[in-house]
Amino acid sequence: MIALANTPVLETARLTLRAPVATDWPHWHAFARSDRAQYVGGPMPDNVAWRAFCHIIGMWVARGYGSFVFTEKGADTPLGHAGPWHPWDWPEREIGWTVWGPEAEGKGYAHEAALAARDHAFGPLGWDTAVSYIDPANARSIALAERLGAVLDPDAPKEPGDDDLVYRHRRMA
Repeated sequence: MIALANTPVLETARLTLRAPVATDWPHWHAFARSDRAQYVGGPMPDNVAWRAFCHIIGMWVARGYGSFVFTEKGADTPLGHAGPWHPWDWPEREIGWTVWGPEAEGKGYAHEAALAARDHAFGPLGWDTAVSYIDPANARSIALAERLGAVLDPDAPKEPGDDDLVYRHRRMA
């Protein structure tokens, strides 16, 4: 099996953020097939879940950055992913996040991971701004975006017909 090379690893007080690896698939698959994935296109059939997982890995190759899979320090069980994201047809670069299983909910992991990933985007990647596209019904992600200091940007560009809310993150001087 081939693994991505020379990708950064970020550490927080409790988490390790690393590039995705093939062994993350069963964890992503379980998430993608569940109702937990409702705000990212799920529940997904197997073929769509596979393509989505490959998209997560492929972003690193295509852009040189991508979402980090986060784990508890000292463990390698993936809890979710967070990080810079920019599919070729999206109007802006995004900071996104997901929590893959209920065992990782309510512990602040998504906040910790998203903050580290955003700092990486605004630091080594040199971004000045990013957005988070959030389904209006996703109260937990809206609360997290606001906790991160992002503000609703009703004038941000979106895909035609997209009803997501757009929360703007700005690099602090």
